[in-house]
Amino acid sequence: MEDLKRRLRDAAAAHAPDRDGMLERVRHGMSRTPRPGPRTARPLSWPRVTLATLASTAALVAGGYTIASTVQTNHPGREAATITAAPAPPSTAFGAPTPSAPPAPPRTQDGPLRSDGAVDPHINAYWSQSNITLQTGAPLDALTLEVRIAQTGGVASTGAWRTLPEGDFTLTTADEGGTLTYRWTLKPGRTVPPGQHVFAVQYNHAPGSRAVTADAYTATATTTTGAPHTVTGTFRPAPSATG
Repeated sequence: MEDLKRRLRDAAAAHAPDRDGMLERVRHGMSRTPRPGPRTARPLSWPRVTLATLASTAALVAGGYTIASTVQTNHPGREAATITAAPAPPSTAFGAPTPSAPPAPPRTQDGPLRSDGAVDPHINAYWSQSNITLQTGAPLDALTLEVRIAQTGGVASTGAWRTLPEGDFTLTTADEGGTLTYRWTLKPGRTVPPGQHVFAVQYNHAPGSRAVTADAYTATATTTTGAPHTVTGTFRPAPSATG
């Protein structure tokens, strides 16, 4: 028995694994090996099993595997190596896109500036008017009012008016990406006095009751003291309408 152990140690020390040669012999053997059929197992001698185990272990180490641990078997003088492959890197998880933030809610009061929006009750099945009432408790030396009427079908401007002097404002009307936009801008050197002021936009639309849920307005103003204020809101439908 001692002579066998010595021979095994000498064989293991002299063994120099040839990885390329081993892989080539394995591929060659697999291509020529027929499908195994029923056969009687042939007992292997202990030296042959031990040498085969050493050769397999050397091939695995040369192929990039690692020997994780060595455990003792129930047979004295025999060791079995447990072979494990290197762990794969963890995969990257991608989260769901963050939903867009909801639009800001209406803000109809900011400091001395207040606002209210409503559809005029004197409308018909083909024409509408939307009113914006601005109330300021302080003089304004800058004011821009933007009114956005959604293009719900056949929407086209028929005019606009305000209770303040016409010459104090510049008015523009434009179709902007499915929205009819009216924009009043106070001219330089003009002032909006304290009080309640009405702005109105008029437009045709497709026959029938028109929904106003997508219509909105925004007013930005600066008092004579330099303080900025902004109000924004939507329009209440006319009493007889269901928009």
